[in-house]
Parts: sequence; C-alpha cells; structure tokens
Amino acid sequence: MICFPNAKINIGLRILEKRSDGYHNIESVFYPIGWCDALEAIPMDGYGKIELHLSGIPVPGRTNNDNLCVKLYKLLLKKYKLPSLRVWLHKAIPIGAGLGGGSSDAAHFMKMLNEMCGLGLTTIEMKNYVASLGSDCVFFIENKPVLATSRGEVTEAIKLDLSSYFIAIVYPEIQVSTPFAYSLVTPAKCNDSLKKGITSKGLAYWKDFVVNDFEKPLFVKHPLIEQVKNELYTQGALYAAMTGSGSAVFGIFDKGINISPTFPAYKTWSGSLNVKQ
Repeated sequence: MICFPNAKINIGLRILEKRSDGYHNIESVFYPIGWCDALEAIPMDGYGKIELHLSGIPVPGRTNNDNLCVKLYKLLLKKYKLPSLRVWLHKAIPIGAGLGGGSSDAAHFMKMLNEMCGLGLTTIEMKNYVASLGSDCVFFIENKPVLATSRGEVTEAIKLDLSSYFIAIVYPEIQVSTPFAYSLVTPAKCNDSLKKGITSKGLAYWKDFVVNDFEKPLFVKHPLIEQVKNELYTQGALYAAMTGSGSAVFGIFDKGINISPTFPAYKTWSGSLNVKQ
C-alpha cells in the first residue's frame, strides 16, 4: 500500500501562554497543501517487526528508531498483533521547516495501518494514538482546514476554501528547532478571534492582522527569512507569512500571476490551494 503524506501551512500562529507541563497553548489555522512525501508499506513474513528504508532529503542526526512511523508501529504493538512490515519513506517535504512533514508521515501511516491490518479504529481513536507522538499529528488524520488550539492537538473544523488561489512556498535551507523558536517568544493572550478574522475577512485584512508570533524574533536571528517574505510580496502575493516555527515562507497569489524564479538556490514548491483530504 502506498500513500502520499502532505504538508500544511499555518495561517496565523499565536503563542498564548506557557503551560505547567512545559508546552505552550497556541491558536492557529492549519491548512493542507500538496507538497508530499511518499510512504509505502509491504507485509513481510511474521509479526511485530518493522524495517524502515529512508530516501530523499536526509534526516540528520537521527536513527530509524526516532522516526515517528516506527514509534507509532511500536505503540500499536502494545495492543495489536501487527504483521511485520517493510516500509519505504521518501522525504520530499523539508525538515525543520514548519510544514509538518514528520507529523503527516505518522498520521498517514496510522490510517494505512488501520486499513491494512483491519484494526477498526475510529477517527477519534486514531487521533488519540497520534496525539502522543506530536501536537500537529492530529490535524493530518482528517486533513481539512481547522482552528488548532491547546498544544495544537485540539482542532475545530472551519470553513475556509482557498482553492481559487495559488501558493508558492520557499524553504531557505534554514533548519529551525521548535524548542529554540519557543524560547525566543514571550507569550501573550489576544482578545480578538483569529478564526473570525480569517474566515470572515479577505486576504487584504490578513496582511496586517494575521500574524505568526515566531516571525519577529526569528527574523532577527535569520534575516534571510524576512527577505524571502518581503520578496513574495514584491512578486505580488496577497498574503505572505512564515509557517509554523519556520523557516519555510509561503505566499498566496491570485491565479494567473507569473512569479519570477527569484529563489533558485532554495527548495520551492508551488501549486493550487485545493484542499487535499
């Protein structure tokens, strides 16, 4: 069985407060996009073993046992008798970019195992399993636009259709550690509704009021990220922002806009903003 785990972007990201467990409460809109990894699993003889083969973008400083797909398989083994699997994961989504590639791999593997192994898990049960692996894994189970709160694992479906627009994403080859990014931010609660601002007002409003709280401190540490954002606006973006804790930056454009190849040295992806489910 093969599937193509897709990335996501954050439209607005507010860091509201630090929790007693060390995590942060956030508020953000997650939106799925078509930049994908490739994940394939084939049963082997026997039970309870997983072989993971990686290709594509290297994953530096990590072993296969650190991969979320392997962790998920071992988590499910505690309750289910799973067939041994040979798994191939081809990484195309940049790592440390704020695009949720690793979380998406785990969530799509969860759905794959549920089907392949006949586990019969409900959507809620699958969400509960992947929530223990990463805060934004939950989003990728249903893979639809949501307002994410708490650590990012509490999601509320929202009506947001950007399929009439075009998106360009630039990854400036800067890996940003999420804990490091959080260490730069001073949490602050907001009185206005991010959900209402995004769903009831146009992209012209977003430019001035829909903010990623990680941007300001990370732009100081890595001025190149801000340069990429500014260039996307120069190219005609209606809205541009860093996604997640960075360092990828996206721009949303009217379809038909010709974007000059200004970023030949960096990984880029562009396409329609059709909702992938």
